[in-house]
Amino acid sequence: MGRLFGTDGVRGVANESLTPELALQIGRAAAMVLLRESNSAKPTILIGKDTRASGDMLEAALTAGFTSVGCNVLSVGVVPTPAVAYLTVEYGCEAGVMISASHNPCEYNGIKIFQKTGYKLDDSIEEEIEAIILDGAEEIPVMLGGDVGNSLYCKTAVADYVKHVVSTASVRFDGLKIALDCANGSAAVCAKEIFTQLGAKCLMLSDTPDGVNINDNCGSTHPEELMSFVKDAGFDLGLAFDGDADRMLAVDENGELVDGDKVIAICADRMKREGTLKKNTAVVTVMSNMGFFKFCSEQGIECAKTAVGDRYVLERMLRDGYNIGGEQSGHVIFLDYASTGDGELSGVQLVETVVKSGRKLSELARIMKVYPQVLINVRVSDEGKKKYNNDEYIISAVQQAEMELNGEGRVLVRVSGTEPLIRVMLEGSDIDMITKLGNEIADVVKQRLS
Repeated sequence: MGRLFGTDGVRGVANESLTPELALQIGRAAAMVLLRESNSAKPTILIGKDTRASGDMLEAALTAGFTSVGCNVLSVGVVPTPAVAYLTVEYGCEAGVMISASHNPCEYNGIKIFQKTGYKLDDSIEEEIEAIILDGAEEIPVMLGGDVGNSLYCKTAVADYVKHVVSTASVRFDGLKIALDCANGSAAVCAKEIFTQLGAKCLMLSDTPDGVNINDNCGSTHPEELMSFVKDAGFDLGLAFDGDADRMLAVDENGELVDGDKVIAICADRMKREGTLKKNTAVVTVMSNMGFFKFCSEQGIECAKTAVGDRYVLERMLRDGYNIGGEQSGHVIFLDYASTGDGELSGVQLVETVVKSGRKLSELARIMKVYPQVLINVRVSDEGKKKYNNDEYIISAVQQAEMELNGEGRVLVRVSGTEPLIRVMLEGSDIDMITKLGNEIADVVKQRLS
């Protein structure tokens, strides 16, 4: 991780660590770095946001930064993160910016930057921006008079994005009843339109954002209400998005959760049978369930593993020419259609697989056995995040747990890229054992790093 940029942009508590002053600096420095090779006298930078109350504040600061360096700004309002990636390319913009803290509570916010290709910034570009802001590595030009940029608002952004996502489906969803949990976030502006255009009957949950209720006991991080509703109301399935709609978890007709691993498995299996699974490979992170790796082995699908973070999944896909990958948390990348994780597009592809199969989602989900998994998040100090990897007591606790599992499970301890947390994850066939071992490791982490 960099000094400002984490695994998914710059993120922090809005107006505390992520201030308007910092957003202004990011806008000015990012414009300078991204526009060095631009052929346009006044390049355009697209800005979108989710539904957090602090979004307007940060957008104003970013806009001031961009325009002060001579860029025009095209504001597209509340849209999903993948819409920013898509529209940046579609509208021919020099870069795109999404203001969002994804699945985090409303007090957090973030700044995520996309290149003109629709892909997230490379580490080297982020480091250049950090050096300008933190070290004064270069002097940022100041534009005067008519050289200052302008700000415009685009009214067609949501409709253009909806049209794109709908176009990725090759079948209609007529007759299906689908519940959509929008997490009171970005999906609230477009999810219903996408799935009703494809013929589904939709019922909406958590689609009334008020600036503070984003991700509040709803969406992909809290799918319990959706799980109960789908089962009790007799719906065919449900889809839960996070605050900026770049991730999606599904719920089958029995109210059972279908996570990102299963979504990838279901869709990769269909793609293999259709001959569209490039190089016969799916890409996942080391956090994927053991059951996914066994699924790949049983189905004759190659599995490429990366570090945690959808950016690393994407890098591997681009490097080696693969077209499906993602994370257990619901970030799924269909590279044939998108340059980043897209929750609504993933939902469309999953429902398309259900329709084509003529089977229920619960039946499709049986393609992969899920091994019991325990995930414990331990809140630590900022200094603790830096020290955990070399702490001999933590290393010893992990080794002891691995000895007790004796090859019948695995242990993974890692630092969160976006929050002050150490994540302790164990998998195995004995839930009681991995719970006990997980708590023992978490206690050591808490004692050493809090």
